Amino acid sequence: MKIIVDAMGGDNAPGEIVKGAISAAKARPGLEIVLVGREAEVRSAAGACGGLPGTVSVVNATEVIDMHDDPATAFKTKKDSSMTVGLTMLKNGEGDAFVSAGSTGALLSAGTLLVKRVRGIRRAAMAPLLPTAGKGLVLVDCGANAECTAEYLVQFAYLGSFYAAGALGLARPRVGLLNIGTEDSKGDALRQETYRLLREAGEAGHLNFIGNIEAKEAIKGGCDVVVADGFSGNVMLKTIEGVGSFMGKELKGMFLSSLKTKIAALLVKNGLAAFKERLDPDTIGGTPFLGLQKPVIKAHGSSKARAVENAVYQAAAAAEADLAGRIEENIGLMNAGR
Repeated sequence: MKIIVDAMGGDNAPGEIVKGAISAAKARPGLEIVLVGREAEVRSAAGACGGLPGTVSVVNATEVIDMHDDPATAFKTKKDSSMTVGLTMLKNGEGDAFVSAGSTGALLSAGTLLVKRVRGIRRAAMAPLLPTAGKGLVLVDCGANAECTAEYLVQFAYLGSFYAAGALGLARPRVGLLNIGTEDSKGDALRQETYRLLREAGEAGHLNFIGNIEAKEAIKGGCDVVVADGFSGNVMLKTIEGVGSFMGKELKGMFLSSLKTKIAALLVKNGLAAFKERLDPDTIGGTPFLGLQKPVIKAHGSSKARAVENAVYQAAAAAEADLAGRIEENIGLMNAGR
């Protein structure tokens, strides 16, 4: 298994990116990693980590796509950027998956036009795996497509269902449509049309559609896949992240407020650590772009070594699951409502 990593993408590149990639290679001997970026800088960063293991190689790319570049055209104007070179390698079969903490917009544009979507897929979608009271939750889409049609959302439901089956080990993932209420009459025209199409898919046995779901019920484990347009999904995602950060700070302040609470903190130390671990986005590592012909994983822009390491593992798991192959096999069902 060979994973291509954009060594220059993100706020902490190349140091933390290289460190995380090397950690992944050392932890999993069967994993081969290619670091793409300015070779001198990448090798210097590797030197600070004790050098490159035999399973890690470097491909030189002289340019870097940053947050000030136009995301729609950056990969064309900077053809020797680490992102463009890495995705081109993926397209040409020189790797099994690609990981980048660089610009989300640029990665989506480049991934769509270089790696390309599975034939029949209208839009690639971002699908983070979120912690819930159950096994977890796939949110699709969370920001790649702010404006959607019912056709897009139906395809997102299938994409999310296939991904949840692999990522969460579920035979029949429960799919819910994010809405302001559970009644079938709730929501705007887009939500109502999407509900009708998803209900038909559910009645035909193609999806385990459970109906509309509110965000508060989804995070409590009410479903396994939440379908949303990118705008609504991003608001939900950022709200969850904000609430998690707020709760963590409040709990810390509460337990450190007095001697008694400090003693109590010691008694529940392991439980608090486990709770913090579940809310930490570094545990997941990244978000896949579903619908592309090969796995492309977007790590958070501020990712440090641990997040990059987990993003590499996620990329390897996505490649092994052959999600694109399953999508191709079922594209007829996914387009049935067109």
